[in-house]
Amino acid sequence: MMMNHKEKAEYFHQLHVPRLPLVLFNIWDAGSAKAVAAAGAKAIATGSYSVASAYGYDDGENVPFDTVIANLERIVQATDLPVTVDLERGYGETAGELAASIERTIRAGAVGCNIEDSLPGNGKLRSVEEQVQRIRQARIAADGQKLPYFINVRSDVFFQGLPAEQNEAILASAIARAQAYAEAGADGIFVPGLADEKLIARLAAASPLPLNLMVNERTPSLKSLAEAGAARLSYGPDPYLRMMKALGAAARDAISIQH
Repeated sequence: MMMNHKEKAEYFHQLHVPRLPLVLFNIWDAGSAKAVAAAGAKAIATGSYSVASAYGYDDGENVPFDTVIANLERIVQATDLPVTVDLERGYGETAGELAASIERTIRAGAVGCNIEDSLPGNGKLRSVEEQVQRIRQARIAADGQKLPYFINVRSDVFFQGLPAEQNEAILASAIARAQAYAEAGADGIFVPGLADEKLIARLAAASPLPLNLMVNERTPSLKSLAEAGAARLSYGPDPYLRMMKALGAAARDAISIQH
């Protein structure tokens, strides 16, 4: 049964269940969205790196926002599944500009977004207070569109040091940010870079928000991540990189006949 926009948004919320995580195999265009949907996905998520690379840009909000929205519209039209969009840092220097970006994604058909809490350029963390204000404005904008829009706030606390520095202090910072973001109106907390199974379990237990993790070669198995309490698992740029590697290999095989 086809769902309308609001029903898709409500369904998307319901998919975030600790220990039964929603798996998002991130896509970059309408064609990849169709392929992932046909594979049995329950929802579709864009990845900023993949979209940027597919359009010939570097990651980091270098894709013109009009292009991001046009791409999102085509993806939404290509699938009946809920679609969430990676907005990086929100495509807005001010909280008001971020709110306007949120409204545009809703009009394009998205049911949610990712918003990062680090700064463009140097990757340092915004203050909790500044990010809270941005989340509040995003929440107001979404509620103004009468949609239960899923605001997934990505915290880059585990990207501030070396991978080995996954310690108690960083965990405490992640928990504090999750609590502040929840109070501001966020619906989920995304903590890429976290790979220690014990810390994952502790964060999942302490966070008032469903925990989203990035799957890569450093993280435990999907089963272990689920058992640790994850409610959402994302693959980020990995699907795009796999496809480009396969495309390159196939092209080399085809071209090699010329020699």
